[in-house]
Amino acid sequence: MHWFKTLFLVLLVAGTILRVWLSWRQLQAMKTRRDHVPPPFDRSISIEDHKKASDYTAVGARLGILDIVIDAALLLAWTIGGGLQLLDGWISGFGYGPILTGVAVILGAFLIMSLLSLPLSLYRTFGVEARFGFNKTTPALYVADMLKGWLVGFLLATPLLALILWIMDAAGSYWWIYAWLVWVSFSLAITWAYPAFIAPLFNKFSELSDESLKQRIEALLQRCGFQSKGIFIMDGSRRSTHGNAYFTGVGNNKRIVFFDTLIDSLEPLEIEAVLAHELGHFRRKHIRSRLITGFVLGLVGLAVLGFLKEQSWFYTSLGVTQPSSYMALLLFMMVIPVFTFFITPISAYISRKHEFEADEYAHEQSDASALISALAKLYRDNASTLVPDEIHSRFYDSHPPGPVRVARLEKLLGS
Repeated sequence: MHWFKTLFLVLLVAGTILRVWLSWRQLQAMKTRRDHVPPPFDRSISIEDHKKASDYTAVGARLGILDIVIDAALLLAWTIGGGLQLLDGWISGFGYGPILTGVAVILGAFLIMSLLSLPLSLYRTFGVEARFGFNKTTPALYVADMLKGWLVGFLLATPLLALILWIMDAAGSYWWIYAWLVWVSFSLAITWAYPAFIAPLFNKFSELSDESLKQRIEALLQRCGFQSKGIFIMDGSRRSTHGNAYFTGVGNNKRIVFFDTLIDSLEPLEIEAVLAHELGHFRRKHIRSRLITGFVLGLVGLAVLGFLKEQSWFYTSLGVTQPSSYMALLLFMMVIPVFTFFITPISAYISRKHEFEADEYAHEQSDASALISALAKLYRDNASTLVPDEIHSRFYDSHPPGPVRVARLEKLLGS
């Protein structure tokens, strides 16, 4: 057995075992910690809401274990099991030429994967989310979202894949540099276009009509030096009762978006505090650093792919007998998570550090006590657990546990 195949199998098995173990730890934490609301949330979250969050997290962890095992089995079937080889052989028989064949194989593989993931997705939406009172999506809306998502993905991915596959075959040994430039340009263009052209295909956006709240937010934006295309309310309640807020877009096309569920749940001062936290990510340059880090890692990844593309063992170790540029790209996209999974805690740590820094900025620009009360409502309304397993949280969580985060904010208030 080739060393690369052995390494792939070892990391896949080890990663699967680790992921299942982490989910099991999370399950145990939910069982042992569901009967006690940790301070200071015991003043604002009832024991019934706390138990609901624990049960909701536990169901997600159980479903996650099933998802982990299925994902590993499907990856083996696609690669060493010969699934990609069969798909490639079937589509190649139509004689479309290398670029069109490559685009068809890649899109076909992802379409099949999407269809295979459909049963669990349906169960999450109409089973788990409905059971805990979150789902508002109708079957018709679910199907419409899925079809629109596929269509948008097809229209965007087809020209991008065709161009990158052409570059891989025509641009020589350093094709990966040109492909990276195309990918960066495409990513920035999509980020710029998303708020105005893509997001409205799925949701309705209306400008904030509450004048007093709008003035409060505009004053905050002015203090923070943030220029925005507008403040919008999204009809999140059409699909779910979960609440959220986010920034979207780049350059002169940045927007602030609040879910209508969040607007309905929070007081004006709490909304200002939540927005101040999000602005903290902007002012502390977290968004820029994440973007740059992503682009640098993308360049490194494409350089690695440039090497692997020329190695016959890369294909044969993963169940493919006929090397090609499109198969190299597809194999790389499918197996790279197996090799990068173990550095997940690093990105999670950096993200949690950024959350603390954004909280500090919110304290400087708004009211930390309002942020604390907003967090309590968000944890309650979204059934987010306050008591995650420590190891699971350190490995995965992009946000610090609620009690840890509030303790930091209370320390800022007392300083």
